[in-house]
Amino acid sequence: MSQIHLALGSYQREGTRALPETTPSFHDRFVSLFDAHFHRLYRYLDRLSGEPELAADLAQEAFVRLYQRGSLPDAPEAWLLSVAMNRFRNAQSTRSRRRRLLTVARSEGVLSDPPPSPEQALAAKDVRRQVRATLDRMPERERRLLLLRAEGYRYRDIAAALQLNEASVGVLLARAIRAFRTIYEDAGDAP
Repeated sequence: MSQIHLALGSYQREGTRALPETTPSFHDRFVSLFDAHFHRLYRYLDRLSGEPELAADLAQEAFVRLYQRGSLPDAPEAWLLSVAMNRFRNAQSTRSRRRRLLTVARSEGVLSDPPPSPEQALAAKDVRRQVRATLDRMPERERRLLLLRAEGYRYRDIAAALQLNEASVGVLLARAIRAFRTIYEDAGDAP
């Protein structure tokens, strides 16, 4: 009759080897995180910057830094957002210095859907232009709140990324939405 012993958190029969508990490696957890969040982070950065190529670069750089770190932080989504936003601010600073000398060429069609009809493209371009102009007229914090929420980030992640109290995110978001509507409608009424 065999006895059952508790060894290293698993039951083991006498004379058999305990199977080691398998925890996913850092690489496996990283790949899983990348698959789950890269496109969402990319879309947020694309909306924030208005430049698909820059957004792709920034999202990639955030994930590269996470991989180089070698371990996942307690809140990996918030960490990735913070790193990406810091990289975005650095890129904006560099660009503002170079803007006098270089023309920024925007890429069309990076990670996009098939091209719309000419009428649809014109209407969509007008709406994007109006939304971009409205966002540009808003304070930075309100703009980032709206863009993060539009990408589906949770209040907790938004609070961590923008260094806010999680309890205040809902109120600040409601104010940002009201401000966006007011600015957007005022721009629509202008000749």
